[in-house]
Amino acid sequence: MKVIVLGAGIVGVTSAYQLAKAGHEVTVVDRQPGPALETSFANAGEVSFGYCSPWAAPGIPMKAMKWLFMKHAPLILRPKLDMAMLSWMARMLSNCTSERYAINKSRMLRLADYSRIALADLRAETGIAYDERMQGTLQLFRTEQQLDASAKDVKALAADGIPYEVLDRDGCIRFEPALRHVRDKIVGGLLTPKDETGDCFKFTNALAAKAEALGVRFAYGTTIKALDVEAGQVRGVITDRERMSAEAVVVALGSYSPLLLEPLGIRLPVYPVKGYSLTIPITDASRAPESTVMDETYKIAITRLGDRIRVGGMAEISGYTNDLGLARRSTLEYSVTDLFPGGDISRASFWSGLRPMTPDGTPVIGGTDVAGLFLNTGHGTLGWTMSTGSARLIADLVSGGQPEIDAKDLAISRYG
Repeated sequence: MKVIVLGAGIVGVTSAYQLAKAGHEVTVVDRQPGPALETSFANAGEVSFGYCSPWAAPGIPMKAMKWLFMKHAPLILRPKLDMAMLSWMARMLSNCTSERYAINKSRMLRLADYSRIALADLRAETGIAYDERMQGTLQLFRTEQQLDASAKDVKALAADGIPYEVLDRDGCIRFEPALRHVRDKIVGGLLTPKDETGDCFKFTNALAAKAEALGVRFAYGTTIKALDVEAGQVRGVITDRERMSAEAVVVALGSYSPLLLEPLGIRLPVYPVKGYSLTIPITDASRAPESTVMDETYKIAITRLGDRIRVGGMAEISGYTNDLGLARRSTLEYSVTDLFPGGDISRASFWSGLRPMTPDGTPVIGGTDVAGLFLNTGHGTLGWTMSTGSARLIADLVSGGQPEIDAKDLAISRYG
């Protein structure tokens, strides 16, 4: 079939690659001049197959109240008269129960583990290099309370057969030797050894080149105006340059997906939650992390990417704004220098991106009530982690095949 993929971020490009492999004639449309220039550009670098959890969790409402008054807060809320924001927040709060957390985390782990296999297969077949490392994620606890609270995650990991290890202070230092300089600041950690790291921007650009070699056409610098739908069937896409016809369309526009779908009456509960990152050149490798350290106190990931450190995190709910707040930079600098002192943060580059978040933390993958219209969006902070598995799923669904894992509860229909 002729298939149009909307969006050239990590999710769109992996989708296009798998659709081309399935034999379809694929065109990717994006307003940017190249791939991975928005949310995929400078994310935290984590490929977190084991360390993936819904933000909506028991106790989060109380924690959120505390965070709002912290100097270095992991959550920043800028409320406004925005019904989409208010509705999304209400739905997220309704998912902050033990029952919903267990269901949502199980979905996420299923897709993430499938993505682990898909990424390994893709790496083997393409030989793509992207500053990748396969050394795991260490969720680092500064307090005994945090260590005790990790029990619910350990339970979910065990239930889904995901490898993990609970570490004491010395165990954390064995895994990340640079932490010996700050041993008194930590009490333990949760290691998920199958997790990986890598530069999402490098990966997406390399895979886009592989996709082009398979015949995928990339229409960069093209603004999407509307979906062309007739008699309940998608017919193509209307852009600022032309009308593009297709038998199927895959919407992979991240936070902007709901805006395109709303005129069709499709209410997609995805809202932008802004994250920030610093990219710092390594000046002393002995004081840098080997893989990813997740600072649980500030919800900040500190990741080794070749000769750089990527420091990413925070959740700012402020709508479709992409300004760079200096207070957010201060928080990133505080976390990385507190755990890995000695780096030259004066040479750091500062960035922000809009993560497409669903209220339950699980992406939306599958068809819609419009024939031929498919969604692959809402991955939140885990687009890089879940992209390769999501791409396989969407290629199977578009092709009318049977996915290798259960995908029914990932569709938009779960929202009623």
